[in-house]
Amino acid sequence: MKIEKNTMVSLIYELREKDQKGRVIEKLNEQNPLSFLYGSGSLLPVFESNIHELVPGDEFGFAMTSAEAYGERREEMVVDVPISVFKTEDGKLNEEICQVGNIVPMMDEQGNHLNGVVNEINDEFIIMDFNHPMAGVDLYFTGKVLSVRMATEEEIAGQSHSCSSCGSHSDGCGGCH
Repeated sequence: MKIEKNTMVSLIYELREKDQKGRVIEKLNEQNPLSFLYGSGSLLPVFESNIHELVPGDEFGFAMTSAEAYGERREEMVVDVPISVFKTEDGKLNEEICQVGNIVPMMDEQGNHLNGVVNEINDEFIIMDFNHPMAGVDLYFTGKVLSVRMATEEEIAGQSHSCSSCGSHSDGCGGCH
C-alpha cells in the first residue's frame, strides 16, 4: 500500500543538521518508530511531500531548508518578560521555573500557547527566546518506511498523533517542540 491521505504510516529516520554529514539531531529506530496519520497536517508539508506514495521498505533521503522547516530565527521572538510575571504570591522569584536553559510554557495576549527558553535573568527581566528550537536550521532526513495501512475512523477523527522533530504541533514535543 502507498502512503496517501488517511493512511497510518510507521517509519524510522535520522535527522541531521544541514546535510548528510551534519550533526545528528534525532534518530528513531524500529523499537521507537514514528507513527502518524498521513495528510492530517501534523507534519511539515515538505516532509509529507517527500514521502508521498512510498511503500513499506522504501528508503528516503531529502533536504529541507530552514524556511521550509521551522523558519528563520527572528530577533523579535527574543523578548524581555518582566520578572514580576515569575514571582510567587510572597514576592519571591519562582526559582524552579526561572533557570537559564529551562523551557517555560507561556501564553501570549491572544491566548496562544508558546514555549520560551530562559536565556538570561537580571533584576528586572527574564530574557526569553520564543523561536522554535530548530528555527534557522537546514535539515536533512534519511529513513525507511516500515508500514502503511488504511487509517481507522477513530484515527481519522484525530485520536492518533505523534510527536517528533519532523513537525508535530503538539505541545511539549522534544526537539521542537
